[in-house]
Amino acid sequence: MDGTPTGKGDDGKKEKTEDEAVQLRRTIGLLPAMCLIIGTVVGSGIFIAPKGVLANSGGSVGLSLLVWVLCGVLSLLGAMCYAELGTTFTKSGGHYIYLLETLGPLPAFLRLWIEGLFIRPAVSCTVALAFGRYVVEPFFTPCAAPIELIKLVSLLGLTFVVAINCWSVTLASRTQVALTFLKMFALVLIIVPGGIALAKGKTKSFQNGFEVDSSTLDMLPLAFYNGLYAYGGWFYLNYITEEVRNPNRNLPLAIICSIVTVTVCYVLVNVAYFTAMTPAELLLSEAVAVTFANRALHGMASVVPFLVALSCLGALNGGIFGSPRMLLVGAREGHWPTIFSMIHIRRRTPLPAVLILYPLMVLMLVTGDIYQLINFVSFSRWLFIALATLGMILHRYRFPDYVRPFKVPVAVAVTFTVVCFFIVGLSLYSDPWNTGKSCALTLSGIPVYYVTVYRYRLPRSLRRVFDYVSKQLQILLEVTQQEVQTY
Repeated sequence: MDGTPTGKGDDGKKEKTEDEAVQLRRTIGLLPAMCLIIGTVVGSGIFIAPKGVLANSGGSVGLSLLVWVLCGVLSLLGAMCYAELGTTFTKSGGHYIYLLETLGPLPAFLRLWIEGLFIRPAVSCTVALAFGRYVVEPFFTPCAAPIELIKLVSLLGLTFVVAINCWSVTLASRTQVALTFLKMFALVLIIVPGGIALAKGKTKSFQNGFEVDSSTLDMLPLAFYNGLYAYGGWFYLNYITEEVRNPNRNLPLAIICSIVTVTVCYVLVNVAYFTAMTPAELLLSEAVAVTFANRALHGMASVVPFLVALSCLGALNGGIFGSPRMLLVGAREGHWPTIFSMIHIRRRTPLPAVLILYPLMVLMLVTGDIYQLINFVSFSRWLFIALATLGMILHRYRFPDYVRPFKVPVAVAVTFTVVCFFIVGLSLYSDPWNTGKSCALTLSGIPVYYVTVYRYRLPRSLRRVFDYVSKQLQILLEVTQQEVQTY
């Protein structure tokens, strides 16, 4: 393949070979990139989290709205840092590759370990359950829906998303665009009646909006925790950098525009909620968006649970679209079994990396206590985000002449990193038991790293078995290594 072509026929053959090469292609333009971020960020959080933000803001409407704005600003600062990281290190893989390039292989492996085995399956199961609940519960109101039926519908939604991500990158991307437009329609369906009500003078909830009992302010950090959970997912585009067209332009533009759009929508949706409900009524609501629809939309109230379910499906698709790329890159760097670095020879999808997540997600969905697992997600996520941006600052100091197509002010990077470590410290203070379990699960990757990566001391017989299984899986799944370097 490295020989020099000797004529026109050889040139044509080489050109055809490059065109048909097995690789992850750059098919993600600006619109699909924005839809991946918006569609992943806007899940069920904005339809549920306002209750947690308000409760921990001392019941103050003005303070809760301020929390939503500040959470958006913090997410924007983080998005700007990740825009710099994504244009500086052009490989896919997000957090993993940034930790590998700036802080070394051990932190990167631990991120890969906790993401692949615990975080992604747990988060996906939670979103899938929300999808199942919003699909099933309207048919059983006012009675409780059978949990078995909710789990069955959740499993069907999960299987559908995994299937389209195995079948085609283009199909998964187009599905994400369609679901994102539907969820934006759901937000507009809340914002517009809220704006009309506000124009008609329904401002009772906003009077004395910043009155708050000072004794409840110690719960304010938990309000930020709830708000930031609703903004989670702004870093997913960085998982697929190698598939983004013109990443030096589209990556920063998509990330920043998406977070600004989400922040504006989130604040307006919360304002709309308060035009139809008092703070006390909102705190009593189990599903804030459904309560709002019953009061403000009347005839269209039955549509809202369906739109929220589709919103959850979009968030599920975005997560399963992005996370397997981290496993693929980790395998390519030698930190994960080689089979997971391969892609389908015709579909050109990261089939093994997607499929490995499916049994883990099904197992957690059917047998596990999902919400106990989710308790440690925020701690681990913010810890590794803080380490990635810390690594970015250190990399700037150590390599000042390194080419950085997009560069954020140092003050932005430092501020965001400090806030991230504060959030990590807060979780240690507020929930030491679950945070301790999170630490234990994360650190459990250290002996695995030293045995399988650093020293590679697996017994020879085990290696032979492992190699045989990998070869058979490669044949069965029809996958191979990428033939073209895409970074």
